[in-house]
Amino acid sequence: MKEQLQKDFDNTIKNLTLSQKDIEIKKFYLDNFINKGFPNRREEDWRFSDLNQIIKKNIGELSFYSDYTSTNKVDTSVFVDGLEHNKIVFINGRIEKIDFDYEKKDQIEIIDQSETINKFNNNSPLCDLNSAFNNKSFKIVVKEGYQLIKPLIIYHTTNSKIWSKNINLRLNFELYEKSSLRLIDLFRDTSEKNFLNIFYNFDLKENSILKNYKVDKFENKNIKYSFNNIEQDKNSISETFILSSGSNFCKNEINCNLNGEYSSAFVNGIFSINNNKHHEIRTIINHLTENTKSYQLIKSVLEDSSKAVYQGKIFVNSKAQKTDGYQLSKAILLNKDSEFNAKPELEIYADDVKCSHGSASGSLNEDSIFYLMSRGLNYQQSIELLINGFLLDVVEKITDPEVKNLIKNMIGIKE
Repeated sequence: MKEQLQKDFDNTIKNLTLSQKDIEIKKFYLDNFINKGFPNRREEDWRFSDLNQIIKKNIGELSFYSDYTSTNKVDTSVFVDGLEHNKIVFINGRIEKIDFDYEKKDQIEIIDQSETINKFNNNSPLCDLNSAFNNKSFKIVVKEGYQLIKPLIIYHTTNSKIWSKNINLRLNFELYEKSSLRLIDLFRDTSEKNFLNIFYNFDLKENSILKNYKVDKFENKNIKYSFNNIEQDKNSISETFILSSGSNFCKNEINCNLNGEYSSAFVNGIFSINNNKHHEIRTIINHLTENTKSYQLIKSVLEDSSKAVYQGKIFVNSKAQKTDGYQLSKAILLNKDSEFNAKPELEIYADDVKCSHGSASGSLNEDSIFYLMSRGLNYQQSIELLINGFLLDVVEKITDPEVKNLIKNMIGIKE
């Protein structure tokens, strides 16, 4: 793999206009990744999965995508109908379209950071890989007091031009004071056997609001890793919702630092997976000052030989008195071959706090199924109704009505 890495890295550098210093920085990250390799079970954050083996099993020999010179035609059929929205379109890791037509142009700033190296505060080999190979990098700035009129959907699409490739993406978002952003990450893949490595950084200033919805719903044979770092100032709010369903393997990580007093973070997620899929969510909510709040709810419905993992940590600094932290995960296993792993953690160094965590898993209640069948439903309808009610609790946590309806339609939830 080392020779392939070096070859693809040299091709990447040829396609970028970088100073010698920036090339050396990228080379530094490349060497870091070569020394560490893909994460495996020896690392606590990956104790339930070995990414190196997952890549070998699902992809085989992996090369690192470096040809961003040719453009790709935007397929408008992938766009969400019935929801007016702004757009950023990635095709095979290349940004092909940025469209903020619904917004006031002087209130949104798009800064091309492609020719600068942004150091990411994450000491992981996947971060090193991303830093070495990411191509176009943009910073999206929402100006002070501006609330986006329409949501922004980022379309992550791939096509048949790529196969057995690693693609690295990075975006930075800065929300100025009293601003707000509704963001939907939507994955629509027609390629197979590729590895997407995505890093986002969110900087929320005082009284700003971020609503971030991640949707991996459509069936595909790819592997995805997404890391999201969120920095929050006073009175800011972040809401993250994850629908994890479509990919062969998918891991979402959320690292949220509540730096300002009265800041709040909400993370809600759904695993709905079947066959031999393996999906994970890992969250770290760092309460770093007093009077901060976090809430996490993850629910799973697992079929066949699927596997889901939730690792959730609440950290409370000694200065973070009056912290309110809550975390809960629940899973329904529809057969004996499915598997759910939970690793809830509390690390608390303050004494005036209210924190709790819990986890539960099991099969559907046969008495409930019998009751519904006695009221005229057949067996399959009874199961679907129980699952519908189980997941509805999470979807109802979505605070944006338009996005809530979109998610309900995608997963077939009926009230």
